[in-house]
Amino acid sequence: MKVGFVIYGSLDTLSGGDLYDRKLVEYLRSQGDEVEIISLPWRNYFAHLTDNFAFKLPSGFDILIQDELNHPSLIGTNRGKHPYPIISLVHHLRCSELRPKWQNDFYRFIEKKYLQSVDGFIFNSQTTKEVVNGLMVN
Repeated sequence: MKVGFVIYGSLDTLSGGDLYDRKLVEYLRSQGDEVEIISLPWRNYFAHLTDNFAFKLPSGFDILIQDELNHPSLIGTNRGKHPYPIISLVHHLRCSELRPKWQNDFYRFIEKKYLQSVDGFIFNSQTTKEVVNGLMVN
C-alpha cells in the first residue's frame, strides 16, 4: 500500500509526537507499505492557516495520514471529495491545552472543522479518543 504522511518539519525532531510518528512509519514500512513523508514548513499558527490557499492534496496514494498537529494547514484542503481515505493521527488537541478560554474557543472551532474533514482517526491514547469524541458531538 502507498501511504502519504503529512507532518510539519521532519521526523527527526525530538518531541513526543514525532516519536509516535516515527514509530508508526517504521511499523508501516516493516509491514511492506511504502510511506512517503509530506513535510510542510513549521511556522506560527496563523501562517499555517494561509496554507489552505495553496496546499493541495497530493496524488498517487492509497491512503493519507495527517498528523493532527497540521490541522490549521489542512482544514480547507480536506474539504470535499478525497481521492483516498484521510486518517488523522491525533496525539492531543490544541484546544485542550491550558490557556485563556477565548483562545481555546478559537482553536476548538478550527480543530473541530478539521476533525470533521477526515475519514477516520488513529489515537495515541484512550483519553485522546474520548476528548475527540466529546468535541465531535458538541
